[in-house]
Amino acid sequence: MADSKNPSVTQAQAEEAVRTLLRWAGEDPAREGLLDTPRRVAEAYGDWFKGYREDPREYLERTFEEVAGYDEMIVLRDIEYESHCEHHMAPIIGRVHVGYVPSGRVVGISKLARVVEAYARRFQVQEKMTAQIAHCIQSVLQPLGVGVVVEGSHECMTTRGIHKRGVSMVTSSMRGSFHDDARTRAEFLRFIEVGQARR
Repeated sequence: MADSKNPSVTQAQAEEAVRTLLRWAGEDPAREGLLDTPRRVAEAYGDWFKGYREDPREYLERTFEEVAGYDEMIVLRDIEYESHCEHHMAPIIGRVHVGYVPSGRVVGISKLARVVEAYARRFQVQEKMTAQIAHCIQSVLQPLGVGVVVEGSHECMTTRGIHKRGVSMVTSSMRGSFHDDARTRAEFLRFIEVGQARR
């Protein structure tokens, strides 16, 4: 794969693997409509899984301390993400909500979205991704608390197996004051209003 994290796998090998899958599915990779498919799939994988080539912690290293003493909760909600289930390699599409209470330092809000993106662009289990995002923010920023809630629609469930559409999974990870203080947790959940129409 072009720009792969694993240099032992070449673009040509990745493309040949796609041809093998096409033949296994009953197709002819030499058919005109499929001639460029192996290249396109390899390039798509390079985009879908670019998170393996990123260190999410780096996005949080530049912080700001001149915030006039601001020490209340900061929430970034509705961060859209696209990931892939590590069990069936099927898409997971959803939203992430992140909140933290700073302990003197804040980070640019786009950096929180980049942390989400870096973890989402890997093969994932939603529970693991939720914990990874929370752990990264907690360990780098050292805030008083962190809350992460992830909503996801799993295509491995909607397009195969039980074929149930309209189902979403919700996971959460609460650290520090979000875990220990029920009022902080309730304030965060009220801000994000998971599953409800906002006014």
